[in-house]
Amino acid sequence: MQERHNNRKLYFHELAETCTNYFIPYISRWHEVKAGMRVMEIGCGEGGNLLPFARLGCNVTGVDIASCRIEEARRFFTAEQARGKFIAQDIFKLQEPGQQYDIIICHDVLEHIGNKGLLLRRIAGFLSQGGIIFMSFPAWQMPFGGHQQICRNRILSHLPFIHLLPEVMYRALIRLAGEDEACLGELLSIRRTRITVEAFERLAKRKGLTVRDRTLYLVNPHYKVKFGLKPRQLRRPVSGIPYLRDVLCSSCFYILSRRE
Repeated sequence: MQERHNNRKLYFHELAETCTNYFIPYISRWHEVKAGMRVMEIGCGEGGNLLPFARLGCNVTGVDIASCRIEEARRFFTAEQARGKFIAQDIFKLQEPGQQYDIIICHDVLEHIGNKGLLLRRIAGFLSQGGIIFMSFPAWQMPFGGHQQICRNRILSHLPFIHLLPEVMYRALIRLAGEDEACLGELLSIRRTRITVEAFERLAKRKGLTVRDRTLYLVNPHYKVKFGLKPRQLRRPVSGIPYLRDVLCSSCFYILSRRE
């Protein structure tokens, strides 16, 4: 298990740095980011992605089902003398009548959700006229698409592609490595809710969303702050080859809007 999984303040600042250097420049190509804008993040965790937006003068709102993460977000924002609204709530139950947002962020959340179609409908319902969604997720077949980096066993947390084993073998390997039932349950949950580039784009189309941009990364931009690796896009022709791109893509960036 990496230190950032225990040290949430470290993770907060790492996300803020990645958002400043990569997420906001990417979003800005499709929607101006300026003071007074309303920005919401679904599955905000400790709020690291929202800190750079708050510093730019945006009105930020973070929603997360984990109340402990929301408490940390409030604490970290207070320490940074930043303003933000944080709500501990299941996004499927969130009620904010009349609230609409110019930019909605959903970063590395989709792969954990079972009913992805309902999630996309809920997000679209919070989107203002002309607003955009920034969606990112790891493709399931990529080396660490199973999130095995959360394992406490050092060897297991660094083994690529083990999540592609048949479930019986995968379950046995996790138990053999000494992982507890909570870790096993989370890894199997991710296995059940996995997502690919192809499945996501079909789903977005069915839910009335337009894919305005797709950028696939061979080296995830967040790996810069985590591992010191320079981000690298997955370029054509490979990025245009279905299924092969899922194996090579460590992060999928999308800009979505409601179909007019």
